[in-house]
Amino acid sequence: MTVQENFLKIKGHLPQTVTLVAVSKTKPIELILQVYEAGHKDFGENYVQELVDKHEQLPKDIHWHFIGHLQTNKVKLIVPFVYLIHGVDSVKLLKEINKQAEKINIIVNCLLQLFIAKEETKFGLDYKECEELLSSEEIKELKNINVKGFMAMASNTDSNEQIKTEFRALKNFQTRMLAINPKLTVLSFGMSGDYPLAIECGSNMVRLGSSIFGNRTYINH
Repeated sequence: MTVQENFLKIKGHLPQTVTLVAVSKTKPIELILQVYEAGHKDFGENYVQELVDKHEQLPKDIHWHFIGHLQTNKVKLIVPFVYLIHGVDSVKLLKEINKQAEKINIIVNCLLQLFIAKEETKFGLDYKECEELLSSEEIKELKNINVKGFMAMASNTDSNEQIKTEFRALKNFQTRMLAINPKLTVLSFGMSGDYPLAIECGSNMVRLGSSIFGNRTYINH
């Protein structure tokens, strides 16, 4: 099947309440355009320079999601055009996004990244840190960011039960936080290997790369 056919098949099976982010990292412009021409606007990138390059070359109505680990010194490169920054995992990063957004008088949408996995290779806040951050005066002073919800990655495991446990804990946390802040509506979790489970557990944004574009890597970093 072509990339466009893969995309249409997956999109056709997703609930309308779930946003599909097509993870286009390392993929060439031609393949991204196949998905765009099928009517899709949400694309995800992991690397700042690659995102900047693709933004320059592709249609300007694309919603670019930055889903990688963002360094503070690179925030200014994507703030002018990014649609949603998924992996915000520190107050320092939030402040830098706010600072760069304030300079050009825009508001940037962000998700707080939670560490829910049973492995040390992933980034994120734990639940206690996240709750403290959301209730802090510090975050209330940042007028140029809009925290819309949470992003996470489950453990890299064959155990569906463990993945479900991690996803459900995140959904429960979001439910508690919604009582404090009703704007925290976005839950971004679920990738090509586990997105049906993620949706079952309450995700409303999934990030799919290989199931749409295939596994081949085109760009070296």
